[in-house]
Amino acid sequence: MNNNQNTKHELFHEYYARWIEIYKEGAIRQVTMQKYLMTQQWLARLIPSLEICQLNRTAYQQLLNKYAEFHERQTTMDFHHQLKAAIIDAVDEGWIDRDPTRKAIIKGRTPRPQKQKFLNQFEVHKLLADLKLGPNVDWDWMILLIAKTGMRFSEALALTPADFDFMHQSLNVNKTWDYKNNQGFMPTKNFTSNRKIQLDWQTVIQFTELLKGLPEDEPFFVHGKVWNSTPNKRLERHCKNVGIPIITIHGLRHTHASLLLFAGVSIASVARRLGHASMTTTQKTYLHIIAELENKDIDLVMRSLSGLSS
Repeated sequence: MNNNQNTKHELFHEYYARWIEIYKEGAIRQVTMQKYLMTQQWLARLIPSLEICQLNRTAYQQLLNKYAEFHERQTTMDFHHQLKAAIIDAVDEGWIDRDPTRKAIIKGRTPRPQKQKFLNQFEVHKLLADLKLGPNVDWDWMILLIAKTGMRFSEALALTPADFDFMHQSLNVNKTWDYKNNQGFMPTKNFTSNRKIQLDWQTVIQFTELLKGLPEDEPFFVHGKVWNSTPNKRLERHCKNVGIPIITIHGLRHTHASLLLFAGVSIASVARRLGHASMTTTQKTYLHIIAELENKDIDLVMRSLSGLSS
């Protein structure tokens, strides 16, 4: 980088673009990189002429407020977090006197009503009964597998017959398929996403037969360019067929997790099965379910205590 370009009078959105190039390019997943680039585009749109040295607390709060006019609070929070590290670096370089992100107030538009993200056990049974599981691999087989394992869509796409250990009833998850940029096999989302998922005996029997004779190291769900809208439409059709709430392929992952939690499986076990980086992720994602289970636990404790006599 040319030191002449790095001055406190450089336009902030240009500095941020350069910061992404130096500190993020090649160090983060492409999907995360796209989010940083989108943030940079919003900077160019909202503060096209703001210089680095002009970024004080007031200017930064005004930037957040402008962004919040178009986005929900959580999205504004993400925007703030993506900017903060670059701004701290500018403070360290002496181009900004003091941290303008300190005590920032995060606002945002009222969230849209949430669509149902998961199915209950009765609804899952109805969905799976409507699948047309033929002798060849298709999207119905993926719907079944994600419902049974809670895998991410990109993880399921990357599966090859070699990933199945039928003798030990397990599935080895160690890669993803880059369906967005069409770059083939990619690493998993994080280290803990590399995992073995135990399979029930029925799924083992079904996939033993289904994968017989297929190339061991080739993804069996991928045939040319893949769009996630294709399996989502197939899933939507099944949901409509049996009169249950319409969810997405990712909603099947939520469904799998919620059924396990309601069945009494520990948060730690669910986190490992989903490949979450920590139990905190699981707790945040399924907070409403965990709260409901805690209420049931309280009722159980009270009933147990009331049965005790002195």
